[in-house]
Amino acid sequence: MAKILVFQHVPYEPLGLLDPLLREHRHRIRYINFARTDAEIPPLKNYGGLIVLGGPMNIGEEHQYPHLELEKQALREALELELPILGICLGAQLLASALGARVYRIEKPEIGWHELHRTDRGSTDPVACHFEKTEQIFQWHGYTFELPKTAELLLQGQNCVNQAFRAGHNAYGFQFHLEACQQLIRRWVNLPAHKDELATLGGVTAQQIKEATTEHLPRSQQLANQVFGAFVNLLPAVRRQHQIGSR
Repeated sequence: MAKILVFQHVPYEPLGLLDPLLREHRHRIRYINFARTDAEIPPLKNYGGLIVLGGPMNIGEEHQYPHLELEKQALREALELELPILGICLGAQLLASALGARVYRIEKPEIGWHELHRTDRGSTDPVACHFEKTEQIFQWHGYTFELPKTAELLLQGQNCVNQAFRAGHNAYGFQFHLEACQQLIRRWVNLPAHKDELATLGGVTAQQIKEATTEHLPRSQQLANQVFGAFVNLLPAVRRQHQIGSR
């Protein structure tokens, strides 16, 4: 088993479908919850992997959220140690920034289910190969990143090109929310701040998101089991087969 360090930014963006998978493989999870405290980040050499979750803050807001710079420093350390890394949404942006890439606001946020395409590099990657050539994946972000110079693009979108990348052998950045289950998506669309965002942006409604979730979530959960299972296999642990059921 391994100890896994998880950076969490807000209570409503947890590990989601990743949580039961990690626990089934008997990993010990330690959260650093920056919404509650500016806890000191422990030495990464004591951990077998690092997962950085999403959040509403953005790169460049270090003055308001000083932990963002600490997280980038930790990511650089994890890269030097060659720890398995998974960055989700904001976590992917932090990883890209730690690798020297620019993170910037996109013209129109991507919210809801969007079509993504696996690249040729993705088809041979041990984690991304589980994506079909085209998939519908859940998104909720208003920023994106340039592809780091040392990274390989694994998945791309039409409006927001850089959707998933790998740096080195085992550092992954996912701009999307493959970890989101039905309960989590329902929670997000009902948050007051998210309701205001949907009303301001137009183009997609909470009801449309819920209907699309009913259609696409079964495949997304199957995919989460395969993709996150492949990532978990990069961690030092007892290998146990696990299937994520409906939630």
